[in-house]
Amino acid sequence: MTRSGPRSPGGRPLPPHLDPRQAPGRAPAQATNRGRRVAVALRLVSTVVAAAVLAGSGWGWYLGRVADASLNRTDALPAEGNEGIGDDGASMNLLLVGNDSRASASEAELAQLNTTTNEGINTDTMILVHVPSDGSQASFVSFPRDSWVEIPGYGTDKLNAAYAYGHQFEAGDDATDAQRQAAGAQLLIQTISGLSGLKIDHYAEVDLLGFFKLSEVVGGVEVDLCAPAKDADSGIDLPAGPQTISGEQALAFVRQRNGLPRGDLDRIVRQQTFIGAMIRKLLSDDVLLDLGKQRRLVEAAAESLTVDESLKLLDLAAQMQSVTADDIQFQTVPNLGPDREEGRSIVRLADEDVLHDFFADLSDDTGGDTAPAPEAPATVDPGEVEVAVFNGSGVPGLAAEAAAGLEDQGFPVSSTGNADSADYTRTEIRHAPGDEALAATLAAAVPGATTSQDDDVATGTVQLVLGSDFTAVGQAVEAPAADAPAGDAEAPRTAADTSCIN
Repeated sequence: MTRSGPRSPGGRPLPPHLDPRQAPGRAPAQATNRGRRVAVALRLVSTVVAAAVLAGSGWGWYLGRVADASLNRTDALPAEGNEGIGDDGASMNLLLVGNDSRASASEAELAQLNTTTNEGINTDTMILVHVPSDGSQASFVSFPRDSWVEIPGYGTDKLNAAYAYGHQFEAGDDATDAQRQAAGAQLLIQTISGLSGLKIDHYAEVDLLGFFKLSEVVGGVEVDLCAPAKDADSGIDLPAGPQTISGEQALAFVRQRNGLPRGDLDRIVRQQTFIGAMIRKLLSDDVLLDLGKQRRLVEAAAESLTVDESLKLLDLAAQMQSVTADDIQFQTVPNLGPDREEGRSIVRLADEDVLHDFFADLSDDTGGDTAPAPEAPATVDPGEVEVAVFNGSGVPGLAAEAAAGLEDQGFPVSSTGNADSADYTRTEIRHAPGDEALAATLAAAVPGATTSQDDDVATGTVQLVLGSDFTAVGQAVEAPAADAPAGDAEAPRTAADTSCIN
């Protein structure tokens, strides 16, 4: 039976905190809180890798036994609707899910996290982890929460509705909280299995407070921002460049949505970057040689982690113990970019054949090598980038406005003027041969602008030609729908990659 709206089988509407279709404008507090959920699945990844690091020692064996005994368990794996590649049992597919539960957080912790008590069960972070049978690498594939998908028995909806529908409707009116949690997990696994063509072997669910605590246990991780980031909704306030973040700023880093060129898609890049940084930290001497940190890490994991009934961390660690940061790749499921459906903002995924081919290639354990991710262009301090601004948008005064915005971000502006035409539809960044780092630094401040080499540009100066798509410095240009990706997957980013991101 297909249900076209957020109602129960008897026609009852979903409670507001369970309604995955709630528009941001209808419930500002709930919409604001949704941005805080995106980080929560990140901590589990680090826990798994930590277990792999410790698997070879007696101390690691002990901690693994403690973790396996302490974890919350749920009957997450469905009896039907979870078939596909991976049925041989040799490789492993694990679904990482983040929920927005803050039930265990104190008032002080909630204040520090810039959030409030929330009994919601929406899942806004979903990552499929694939580990081949030989444990030679690991692939992390993120699914945007707004992916427009087919949910078995409920028609098409956003992906983060699957857990909510299962939680509310599939377990029965007299179900316990544990049964509802299991029903939500099962419907989400059925949905992801149908999308990917994979059999999901294991499930793990984490909460907001657990991520917050883990980032503090390890003493923070290093990330690199191409441009300063400041946003009131997420609470982020970080300068450009490499820096160590933990606690509330770590959470803000991965939950920021406003001001990013591609919204949730770039927030996924933030998540992947943070996971990679956490993995590098866990493989460092700071953790490997500190038994106290290892113990606190396992305790923090067990406190806020729920897994399926058959997952054993020591078995998983044994399968992954040869994996290094270079062997861990992050990708986003192939998609066509943002779109609209039924008056709501969604992410349109590639068609079923493209998705199944993508995951089939991902799950090919025959030894095929994956091309390494191309290195991102180096960047420099904005003060080293001299910019000449030309107005090709046809909007009077826009060059002066852009120049002021650039100067606010530390760029010296050498000149302003009109372009050779007022008909530019795309904003362009032009640079001389050898000035790629200067252009990349400016591109981070004008997200979405095209970049090209031009022999007519003077060495040491970068030209910014404003098109009709230009909005403001620090904001994404308004790219036309025709420029949306064609559905191919982005180049993987490895856990060893330390290049700057938006």
